[in-house]
Amino acid sequence: MSNPSAPSPATPAAAGTPEAPHRQDFIRQIVREDLASGRIQAPRTRFPPEPNGYLHIGHAKAICLDFGIASEFGGSCNLRFDDTNPAREDPEYVTAIQDDVRWLGFEWHALRHASDYFDVFYLAAEKLIRNGDAFVCDLSAEQVREYRGNLTQPGRNSPFRDRTPAENLELFRRMRAGEFADGERTVRAKIDMSSGNINLRDPALYRIKHVEHQNTGAAWPIYPMYDFAHSLSDAVEGITHSLCTLEFEDHRPLYDWCVDKVDLAGSPELLAPLLARGFPNEAGKPRQIEFSRANLNYTVMSKRKLMALVQAGLVDGWNDPRMPTLQGIRRRGYTPASLRLFAERIGISKQNSLIDYSVLEGCLRDDLDATAPRRMAVIEPLKVVLDNLPADFEESLAFSNHPKDESLGKRQIPFSRELWIDREDFAEVPPKGFKRLIPGGEVRLRGAGIIRCDTVVKDADGEVVALHCTLDPESRPGMEGANRKIKGTIHWVSARHAVPAEIRLYDRLFLVPDPDNDEDGKTYQDHLNPASRRTARGYVEPAAAGAAPEQSYQFERTGYFVADRYDHRADAPVFNRSVTLRDTWTG
Repeated sequence: MSNPSAPSPATPAAAGTPEAPHRQDFIRQIVREDLASGRIQAPRTRFPPEPNGYLHIGHAKAICLDFGIASEFGGSCNLRFDDTNPAREDPEYVTAIQDDVRWLGFEWHALRHASDYFDVFYLAAEKLIRNGDAFVCDLSAEQVREYRGNLTQPGRNSPFRDRTPAENLELFRRMRAGEFADGERTVRAKIDMSSGNINLRDPALYRIKHVEHQNTGAAWPIYPMYDFAHSLSDAVEGITHSLCTLEFEDHRPLYDWCVDKVDLAGSPELLAPLLARGFPNEAGKPRQIEFSRANLNYTVMSKRKLMALVQAGLVDGWNDPRMPTLQGIRRRGYTPASLRLFAERIGISKQNSLIDYSVLEGCLRDDLDATAPRRMAVIEPLKVVLDNLPADFEESLAFSNHPKDESLGKRQIPFSRELWIDREDFAEVPPKGFKRLIPGGEVRLRGAGIIRCDTVVKDADGEVVALHCTLDPESRPGMEGANRKIKGTIHWVSARHAVPAEIRLYDRLFLVPDPDNDEDGKTYQDHLNPASRRTARGYVEPAAAGAAPEQSYQFERTGYFVADRYDHRADAPVFNRSVTLRDTWTG
């Protein structure tokens, strides 16, 4: 249960960039107009997830909007759990959602649950029944669908629609007492069975469900329907702008009907149970505004489909780095700043569109290019022996941690006679335009000098296992030949000092832009990318091995990687590829 008297931390400045107050979109314009007209003194918003799964990238857009509006205009934003369907909800999701919101850089004004207001919802339903605006219906779910009609045919009134308020009130109280079985009766709004908006054809407000609730236990055998609970929760909390995605546009007339008919702001007696528990009286009339979802290609974001992937073992859980959940992409190495940038770039509109995955990846590259320290790592190692150095040769070379940010300082990298380079940086038979190491050719070792490949060593199967090379002493740092022009530069790690590491190479989970499209007779699971994860055993420089979990680096010339949130240890490093240096996806 929420603690209404708990201190309410302010939403941090991180909720928006410095230019946030000048952003232009239709929702912010509405807020500006409402402030200018005096309709509101400050915006009050809420982020209202149902705790029946993990949040995903689409939710990040809503979080940034809800909390961003509050922060930009000096208002407040609540985190409210829509926990009205206990059969599908779990405290595990509640904890994860709070973690996700804070990870993104936001703090809520108050933590609330729809279940905080169950007494209010019940009294509100009684008011509707007494006023003749709601009735108890005995039709089964199948019969309700039959009576509802369709887009071309009006519905028919329930045979129970004309019960008297007294009879309805008695039946509703017996529902509350637990006298009836699940599905035996519902409370329905009395609106218009001929309405062109099917949502207004006497929708259900309450159903019977003998299921224990995570917050209220077995106290309630009846639970409010989403539209009823959602609208009244907003009204209870004095939400000024109820921001929803476009699929709720057709529900707005019902939202307004519930708010207006119950009139919490003008019915303080309905709030008595809350006031007795120390909740403030904040009731008001909210305004629902709809905006487009963040639809991303090469993925699915249906909770049902994501759960199916988890349950079938096709991914390694909700926090698999290939999943579009916030827990997954966080483990992948996406940063809060990159997701806030993504939300800003895709903007707010009324038009649904499919956003290319490269936009999301570009936001991460832009953030990490500016913030991620550089390190050297070899993913597919090939041994290089510098024959003209003594066997015990060892020195330390100074490398900048970031070429564009001197404040990040320098680090020392060990250099020795034997090195690891990436296998793809050598070609015995080079393709056209190859500028790296070839037999008899030269290449610059990043920050160490120029080497020439003299001998190629192969095993019994003809596989190249080592290269014997000569280091040009005049090309060493500080020497006259250090600036000698050479076409290729490659990275390396000292074999004597390198730390073995598990390097997980992640890619997009699906092969096609629209895996939900089943026109070809295939399901989204048929489009899974078999190469979406590959594990390599490579080596990293010592300064990378000691990374804290979730520390991001640019592995030079390779990509951006993050120390795994759960599995990484200094003595057994595990790095996940977050994104390549460039968009190399070819579909």
